[in-house]
Amino acid sequence: MRPTAALSALLTAALAATALTACGSGSGSGPNTLKVSYKQSTDNSIKVMDTYLAGIKKEFEKKYPGKKVEFVPVKAPDSEYYTKVQQMMRSPRTAPDLVYEDTFLINSDITSGYLKPLDPYLAGWPDWKQFLDNAKASARGEDGKTYGVPDGTDTRGLWFDKRVFRKAGLPLNWQPKTWDDVLAAARTIRQKVPGVVPLNVYTGKPAGERATMQGMEMLLYGTGNGTSDPLYDSAGKKWIAGSRGFTDSLKFIESVYKEKLGPDVSDALDPNYATTVAGELLPQGKLGIDLDGSWLPQNWLPGSGRDWPDWSRQLGLAYMPTQAGQAPGKVSMSGGWTWAIPAKAAHPDLAFDFIRTMQTEANARKWYIANSGIALRKDVAADPAYATAQPGIRFFTDLVSSTHYRPAYPAYPKVSTAIQEAMESVTTGDASAEKAASTYDSTLKDVTGGQVVHK
Repeated sequence: MRPTAALSALLTAALAATALTACGSGSGSGPNTLKVSYKQSTDNSIKVMDTYLAGIKKEFEKKYPGKKVEFVPVKAPDSEYYTKVQQMMRSPRTAPDLVYEDTFLINSDITSGYLKPLDPYLAGWPDWKQFLDNAKASARGEDGKTYGVPDGTDTRGLWFDKRVFRKAGLPLNWQPKTWDDVLAAARTIRQKVPGVVPLNVYTGKPAGERATMQGMEMLLYGTGNGTSDPLYDSAGKKWIAGSRGFTDSLKFIESVYKEKLGPDVSDALDPNYATTVAGELLPQGKLGIDLDGSWLPQNWLPGSGRDWPDWSRQLGLAYMPTQAGQAPGKVSMSGGWTWAIPAKAAHPDLAFDFIRTMQTEANARKWYIANSGIALRKDVAADPAYATAQPGIRFFTDLVSSTHYRPAYPAYPKVSTAIQEAMESVTTGDASAEKAASTYDSTLKDVTGGQVVHK
């Protein structure tokens, strides 16, 4: 049984309080101690970020004698991580000096006064010229100032298990042309390979932004003509309601769960289901098709704790098609994370020195390879050592040319939550796609202050 809304709110508050307690006396506890907060994997065996940061800490402390780095890891699903970090940034007593910030939260956290503009630092940092323009834009506020340094981007597509496809009689060079092709393959797997989850599409509030971006938006941005944004009208500066594409996307989600092509609903609404997918289902051949991100291999690389040397031979890659195969024929969403300095950080200058240390060409390349990220630095992207580091890098990098970015305006987090609620209602069968879309339209008006246009 899932907790009630009231209980969920209490749990969120308790988790946030735990985060504050765990942070001790905050950034102000020592003049020579730099506090760095980041999202720690909920899978105890995955230490990619921890290992990388430990190396940077050693390098930083050697470069700056007398300075110490203290990590404040937050082990939580995405939505809980965001809540905890925002709680920490509210007070000088608890604010870390450096925080790992999802790009979709940049503008809402700027509006809340949580982040410090970095332009004075960036102006004197030669390496900033190496970053791609669209990467810089992802960390830029509506005021034109930059509030974070991106550490990579990502794209999304369809991972499929060749072992499952062989048993189902499906082609090992599979490339669906339409949504119907994806559903048809899932139906074949359901019929011919019992005991396997045919198709995973993240859904519902427990999955947080993973559901919005890897689930709904990978569908929604594949509707229409492929050129205009189906979620936000940038010309009119209004959010789009009442679209046929939104309802059609919900119908796809509805089909997945109504026809039992996806995981059990209780599993799909487990906030840690992504850990199960990467750590168990895919390695064990228990998932046919997974709509997921470019970063998955970080779970299986040597030293990750879940080494899977055969992953590139067992798994295939296909791009997500547009709804009816209309141009451009494929769709991807891109996001990413940044390193940002809280407005109430005690040691902002030292925090930017830590960013500079992380973002040398050598350290950036090391990070992109370790976390299966897509390089945002021109010098690293051109380096053969990066391009050939692991299978799949070229596939996902090529998707950048046809990818989309979320409209990361201040209202977006609330819009995202409304999308998750609509997805969850069709996943559980509490509402039809049409009813869920209608409820979303009403909620959209509320969370955007009426800044809505019907298309």
